[in-house]
Amino acid sequence: MYKIIGLAIGFYLLGFFGAFLGYLIGSSVDRARNYGLGGINPLSNSQRKEVFLETVFVLMGKLAKADGRISKDEIAHVEHFIVKNGMSAEHRNQAIEQFKRGSAADFDITETLNQFMSSCGHTLNLKQVLLMYLIVMALADGTLDPAEQNLLEKIALQLGYSQAQFKQMLEMVLNQSHFSQGGQQYTRQNSASALDDAYKALGVTKENTDQEIKRAYRKLMSQYHPDKLIGQGLPEDMIAVATEQAKEIQVAYDLIKKRRQ
Repeated sequence: MYKIIGLAIGFYLLGFFGAFLGYLIGSSVDRARNYGLGGINPLSNSQRKEVFLETVFVLMGKLAKADGRISKDEIAHVEHFIVKNGMSAEHRNQAIEQFKRGSAADFDITETLNQFMSSCGHTLNLKQVLLMYLIVMALADGTLDPAEQNLLEKIALQLGYSQAQFKQMLEMVLNQSHFSQGGQQYTRQNSASALDDAYKALGVTKENTDQEIKRAYRKLMSQYHPDKLIGQGLPEDMIAVATEQAKEIQVAYDLIKKRRQ
């Protein structure tokens, strides 16, 4: 949209040269609106992809070791995460290496998070996806150990989230997981509580208006939009899990709409 506006204004002021210049400026504004400030320079995508992959698996390793031991469920979750995303052999090997590095007892995550914020912190949605991946990892064995929660809170704080924002996101991700694989069986078996969980999955309550709920839904879907995430630097072979999260949000929203009718 802005590239067309820029083209028109540029042509009006400076002719063909101005139209070209206005088009370039407008295109940059469009990329910034769609992908965050990092989207203005697509050449930095390669670096952000490397940093994102490293950060995810280093922190997964740290989380898995937070309670003193790495469970079979946590290992299975990481393996499933790699397979579900269809990660390349090169990225798979890097992921395993970074997971092992992060699980070392004396590993300090400060430098990893500083590097992530330097490369990816100015994008709109990569922080959201990173924290979502880590919360899902922490819940892989069915429980959230206090040591895991403390570590997640520390990570969220360094990513710029307040404690209240982190707790809301934790509750949202936990309730979104109820609607995985379409959520039909869960909805049928737990019809009394499924609607409450759907509201929590979207970060709203039954007191919110239809319009407020729709805005919350659209914001979440935008945060997990594949094109936007890839445009910001999420590796293409790490998008499937984010897409699955969007499907869970869609199921929760559809349930709310149905019941409200």
